[in-house]
Amino acid sequence: MNKLTRAEMFRRLKAENPNPVTELEYSSTFELLIAVILSAQATDVGVNKATRPLYAVANTPEKIYALGVDGLKSYIKTIGLFNTKAENVIKTCAALIANHNSEVPDERSALEALPGVGRKTANVVLNTAFRQVAMAVDTHIFRVSNRTGLAPGKNVLEVERKLIKNVPKEYLLDAHHWLILHGRYVCIARKPKCGSCSIEDLCDYKSKTED
Repeated sequence: MNKLTRAEMFRRLKAENPNPVTELEYSSTFELLIAVILSAQATDVGVNKATRPLYAVANTPEKIYALGVDGLKSYIKTIGLFNTKAENVIKTCAALIANHNSEVPDERSALEALPGVGRKTANVVLNTAFRQVAMAVDTHIFRVSNRTGLAPGKNVLEVERKLIKNVPKEYLLDAHHWLILHGRYVCIARKPKCGSCSIEDLCDYKSKTED
């Protein structure tokens, strides 16, 4: 896929959705951080169902820390890996209180030092909350990048680096959201909806469907 094709691809994605946003529900950077930690190997829909009642009673590091691991588990038990996630969230709240004045840091190294926060989670927070150029490559973005020929790579880090390099600068800030939504609803895993895809003619995928 050449430079002109990539530019046209994102022009169309932007035309369809001028202001893309995450489907995770949050009202503060802290709420976003916790939601992203909980979203690992879980759906945004499932996370939102758990965080709505949680955030109604505890939406600061102090309040969630006060719940304790067992108290937090009662809110997130419907989410996969909830035992480990509960422990990480409580530890992260403690770290935010002790080291960051209860504020979410806006630097990658500080974010990745928090329990349960890896590169992908840090990228989501940096991009979505702090509007920094960052590319959080999940399964959807990995699939779309490889299938379309936009940024093929053998692993998520290789795809991330190619996306940062290949996506036209004017689209970089929101590219993560366009790609994840495209992968979630159009370029789906088992049978992509090529027939209703706005960028089908730009895509390198050889086994295109009619749907």
